[in-house]
Order: sequence, then structure tokens, then C-alpha cells
Amino acid sequence: MIRIGILGYGNLGKGIECAVKQNDDMELAAVFTRRDPSTVKIQTEGVGVYPVSDAPSFKDKIDVMILCGGSATDLPVQTPEYVKYFNVIDSFDTHARIPEHFSNVDTAAKESGKVGIISVGWDPGMFSLNRLYANAILVDGKDYTFWGKGVSQGHSDAIRRIDGVKDARQYTVPVPEALEAVRNGENPELTTRQKHTRECFVVAEDGADKARIENEIKTMPNYFADYDTTVTFISEEELLKNHAGIPHGGMVIRSGKTGWNGENKHIIEYSLKLDSNPEFTTSVLIAYARAAYKLNKEGVSGAKTVFDIAPAYLTSMSGEEIRAHLL
Repeated sequence: MIRIGILGYGNLGKGIECAVKQNDDMELAAVFTRRDPSTVKIQTEGVGVYPVSDAPSFKDKIDVMILCGGSATDLPVQTPEYVKYFNVIDSFDTHARIPEHFSNVDTAAKESGKVGIISVGWDPGMFSLNRLYANAILVDGKDYTFWGKGVSQGHSDAIRRIDGVKDARQYTVPVPEALEAVRNGENPELTTRQKHTRECFVVAEDGADKARIENEIKTMPNYFADYDTTVTFISEEELLKNHAGIPHGGMVIRSGKTGWNGENKHIIEYSLKLDSNPEFTTSVLIAYARAAYKLNKEGVSGAKTVFDIAPAYLTSMSGEEIRAHLL
């Protein structure tokens, strides 16, 4: 049994717990939290919840520690630190800082003899793999990535930080005309605004200036200013009834040409439609936890990304089973 540790028991941590239950070759060993452990109730019977400071003492009791913190401030510190004690998996998704993060984790992992697989999930992660496969196959082509329709947790949080906002959900939505043009092989040049729109559902505090809130949302740099954005004010009851979930998804598409004069067009498309963004993400994390465990058993150490992991390492099936049923 692969012994799994969870560091951080938010949406991702809860998803990891569910994913462990579905995998017969894994068991949950411990959960670590920055909160008071007595206030954190998990679903797995007989498994303890401990303060984060206790984690290093579990060095010989956990095979893979899955880090469920945020990319902004948690993972840049946590991943290089905990790979000193465990094989680790994270979902670091600040694309511009991935090379720096990889280098920091690689140095620490090679010193400890552990494996650290970073930036695991669906984007970066499964979408990254499909971009690579498609680029390798259709050399003369163009990449497109569309996200949604789904809840952007980061953008929803940005709205909630506006003065006068009680709660909010933000949906990222592909523009249908842009998606159709790509699928038709037209290879359009698309601006940020032409690819996606943003739909915001906002619960305002009593007496709040809704016009000001709407303006602050639509003009917010790095989040909404570059998009066509709609803002709809709703009641708290309606938000809880119609927008309580965390669905997401998207598409990676490569449009390419083959033939002596590029006379034949091809489309490769990989798509996801997810009821629960965090639960799907953690299912990917668990598969790569298995890979980290297998690789480390073989004597491998250092930082890895999804590009470095052979598919056979992700499954509990034997090579014979894979070849018989999936090839």
C-alpha cells in the first residue's frame, strides 16, 4: 500500500481523501493542517489530523505527501521544504514561475534522494501533455486553449475582496464563434477578449453601491479589464441554490497541416467537462503520486513534471494488463 499524506485540508485536501478511497493500492496515513487539528473533521476513520509542524516526524510513515496549498505563497515555500522528507506532488500553476519553482524543488529533492512532481492537474498537467503530443505530431500548426464554462476560484475571490461584496462566483466562458472558427481549421488570430467572456454573479452587502462594484469589477486589471464582462446582482439564496458547485473544463485544440504543400488539414482536440474542478484535479494528483512512489523505488530523485513521467507509471495495472486492455 502506498501511504499518502495530505498537507492542507481545503477543497483539494478533501478531494485527495476521496481519491485515495477509490484507489485500492493506497491508504491515507495522516492529514496536516495549519488550523487547530481538533477543529478539522475528516471522513476517513482511524486517521489522525496533526499540526503542520508535526509533518517531518512522519518521514518514515508516509510515502508521498500531497501538498494542497496555493501557488501564490504556499507552494514556492512548501514544496522545496517537504521534499526534504517525502516524495511530494503539487499543483503549482503560476506558469511564469514554473522554471524557478522546478529548479528550487530539483535542488532540494536531489539532496534528499526524493522525487518531487510539480505543476500536476489539468492545466498545467493534462492540458500540457496534450499540447506536447499535438505539437510533436502536427509540426506545422497552431495551438488554442479554451477554458470553461466553469467557475474561476481566483477570479471569484478577487470579486469578493471588493468593498461591499458579500459573496460572488465568476464563470469563464469560451466565445462560441471563436471556438467554431478554430474547429473549422481557420487558424484565427484571437485576442484575449475574442476567446473568452466572463460572467459574474454578485451578492452585494445591504446598501452597497452596485454601480461602483460593477465598475470596479469590469476595470480590474489582470482579471477583467481585457474581457467582455457581465455583472449580475443576485440574492444570497439564489447564489447558494444555483452557483454552489465548482464545475469547470475546457479544450486544448491544435490545428495543423500535412502533405507536400500542406494540402490536408487536421484537428486534434482534447476536452474536459468537470462537475468538480478540485475533485478532478486531485484525481490527477493521486495518479502522479503513484508515479512518484514507483520512480523513487527505482532510485530516481529530483524534480519532475508531467512531461517526464511515462504513462505506465500512473496506473496500478501491470504492463501485461495495460497491453491487453488499453493498447
